[in-house]
Amino acid sequence: QVQFVESGGGLVQPGGSLRLSCAASGSIFSMNTMGWYRQAPGKQRELVAGITSGGYRNYSDSVKGRFTISRENAKNTVYLQMNSLKSEDTAVYYCNIRWTTVSYWGQGTQVTVSS
Repeated sequence: QVQFVESGGGLVQPGGSLRLSCAASGSIFSMNTMGWYRQAPGKQRELVAGITSGGYRNYSDSVKGRFTISRENAKNTVYLQMNSLKSEDTAVYYCNIRWTTVSYWGQGTQVTVSS
């Protein structure tokens, strides 16, 4: 099993910044992909950004140029720096770690962008 500690969500004004962090622990395969997904009310969960243990990154088109994903492999920790936040970024953000056929989810952290 894998456990997560997520932090960094909250309320921010449009144009502001937040940094999410997620530390995973437990039985984790060294070659894995960590990522952030989000789910807004009434919408499906969607990928925001992912990063492999080798450092390859991918982003959804809606956040490219505004969000940056990074990780510390030794700590199985992933970060999401979110800049120039918009109201449409409001959602619950979920941390994910996966390898081969397994996938684990964090409990989620709320991000609200509002004036």
